[in-house]
Amino acid sequence: MRILLVEDDPLLGDGLRVGLGQEGYTVDWIRDGQAARLALETGSYGLVVLDIGLPRLSGLELLRALRAQGNGVPVLILTARDAVADRVAGLDGGADDYMIKPFDLDELAARIRALLRRRMGRASPVLRHGELALDPAAHRVTLAGEAVELSPREFALLQALLDNAGRVLSRAQLEESLYGWGEEVESNAVEVHVHHLRRKLGPELIRTVRGVGYTIDRP
Repeated sequence: MRILLVEDDPLLGDGLRVGLGQEGYTVDWIRDGQAARLALETGSYGLVVLDIGLPRLSGLELLRALRAQGNGVPVLILTARDAVADRVAGLDGGADDYMIKPFDLDELAARIRALLRRRMGRASPVLRHGELALDPAAHRVTLAGEAVELSPREFALLQALLDNAGRVLSRAQLEESLYGWGEEVESNAVEVHVHHLRRKLGPELIRTVRGVGYTIDRP
């Protein structure tokens, strides 16, 4: 899952980029509102973590512009502004959640997972497909009750396909979900990850739609 982090504090931004990366997310970090607006107009993100006090364009202005354009990407405001009026303004402006700094990274990660579940229309935190189960919080995959070791990108690819079960995802969509800015992507990277997943989880799980992409059929 690709996340846009909009935070102008260099220490906090770098810490969040690393921390969320360790949670398995691909993180693009931007430090001002105008650049974030451009990124959201040209890129595809699963979620936005947004500070309010940003240079060039405030977080609230960015949020209102985003919603005015009909972009429904989940937005979690992360700010030091803790007044009730600020929270009301953020939530009424289109935010899906609002957290106050300082914060605990585990709580932030849990709130992100909850927002993503809501976006996908899932009630359960665990993704299941027959005897396969993927737990995003524990970063754990089991098949018929047995743990399966996956690399971070194999895990992310499997989660993307399970989140979109029944839909075909193109190679470009999967690459955008798995790789951030500045990361070199081998031309056959997605195919290699799919090959490894089939070897570990069975050849029938992921179906190739020739000339289109990959899908996991609904159970």
